[in-house]
Amino acid sequence: MTVQREETEALDRLIICPKCHTLHRKISIPEGKAAVCQHCEKILYRNDRRLAEHGLALGLTGLMLFFVSNLFPLVQVEMLGHTQHVTIISMVFSLFENGFYVVGVVVAFMVFIFPLLILVVYIAITWLIILGREKRLTRELLILLSKLLPWNMVEIYLVSILVALVKLVGYMQIHFGLSFWSLSLFVLLDIYLSKSIHIGELWELWSRRYHED
Repeated sequence: MTVQREETEALDRLIICPKCHTLHRKISIPEGKAAVCQHCEKILYRNDRRLAEHGLALGLTGLMLFFVSNLFPLVQVEMLGHTQHVTIISMVFSLFENGFYVVGVVVAFMVFIFPLLILVVYIAITWLIILGREKRLTRELLILLSKLLPWNMVEIYLVSILVALVKLVGYMQIHFGLSFWSLSLFVLLDIYLSKSIHIGELWELWSRRYHED
C-alpha cells in the first residue's frame, strides 16, 4: 500500500497539456498566477482560491438560462395566417409523433438530458469543493463529468436551428422568442465555462482542497 501510495503521489505531481499532450512537472505558483505549457502556451493550471466560487456562479447562471431556454417559445412561425409557437421540448415530441424515435431519443439526450446533467454535476462539484466535504463523492462526480463533457452538443443544435431558419425565412415569417436568446446566451456561457475552467483545473482544486485527507 505504501509503494502504491508513493506512485500515486508521484503521478499527482505530473500534468499533461490538454492541447499538445506534453508532460510537465507541477510547480508551486503565486496566488493569481497560471502555469502554461512550454510548447503551446496552453494554460495548465492556476492558483486561484476563488476558482470554485467563480465556477459555481457560472454553473448556476447556466442552469437558469437552460430552464428559460426550455420553458419559453424558441421561435414564432407565421404562415398563411396561422401562428405556431415552437419550443425545444415540442420539437423533440414532434419527432416521436412522426415516428422518428431514434432521432428523438438522440436529440433529447444531446440537447436536454446531457446538458442538464453536466450543469447539475458541475454545480455539485464546485459546491462540495467549497464546503470541503465528501471527498470520495466529489472524485466520482469529477470522473462522471469528464465522461459527460464530450456529449455536450448544444452549440451544434443551435447552429442547426439557425441553418433551418435561414432556409425557411423565404416561406414564412419567423420571430425569435425568449428561448432563442436564452439558448444563445447559454451556448456562449457554456463555451466560456469550458475555456475558462478546464476539467483538469477542477481536479487540481480537488487535490488541493482534500490534500490533508
